[in-house]
Amino acid sequence: MKVLLVNGSSHPKGCTNAALEEIARSLAEEGIDSEIYFIGTKPMTDCIACHKCSELGKCVFDDCVNEFAAKAAEADGFVFGSPVYYAHPSGRLITFMDRLFYSASKKLAFKPAAAVFSARRAGQVCSMDVINKYFSISQMPIVSSTYWNHVYGAEAEEIKTDVEGLNTMYNLGKNMAWMLKLIELGKQNGLPHPENEHLFTNFVR
Repeated sequence: MKVLLVNGSSHPKGCTNAALEEIARSLAEEGIDSEIYFIGTKPMTDCIACHKCSELGKCVFDDCVNEFAAKAAEADGFVFGSPVYYAHPSGRLITFMDRLFYSASKKLAFKPAAAVFSARRAGQVCSMDVINKYFSISQMPIVSSTYWNHVYGAEAEEIKTDVEGLNTMYNLGKNMAWMLKLIELGKQNGLPHPENEHLFTNFVR
């Protein structure tokens, strides 16, 4: 089993990465592989609601979104991490997730997910609400921890002194591993995920 950890920051080794590394450490203790995927700093085009993904099977803009979608098909769980900017997730991560969830939702459905945030002081709760809505509309079980999934600090070294925050990340990894193992046991015992009927969710033109 494998979990993809998305670093939605502009800094590959910053505060968000420090939080994700603690989750990866916890997953490794449970025998779960992980990969921290840095979405990078190159300019990224927003979703333009062209609907070409329904024809092509992938986003019309061939960048990190399509690269990640290919990895997502083989992954079992996800963690999306972001710094907090003006009480919201990074615009970079929002653009990434808009296009990913619109073009590759079938590769994400029924796989557990969690959102984690780093901030100097505040704004994580607002940001968490935004990202969790991607999961709840995509039939993805949301993994929780023993507190809200936040770490505090202005630099990565400060994050490492946030004992409670890192403990929350560690426990999140344990809960993710537990949920993945339960899902695997269900599959082994003939309990597949439900087949739901629903209307097509569309972006407004």
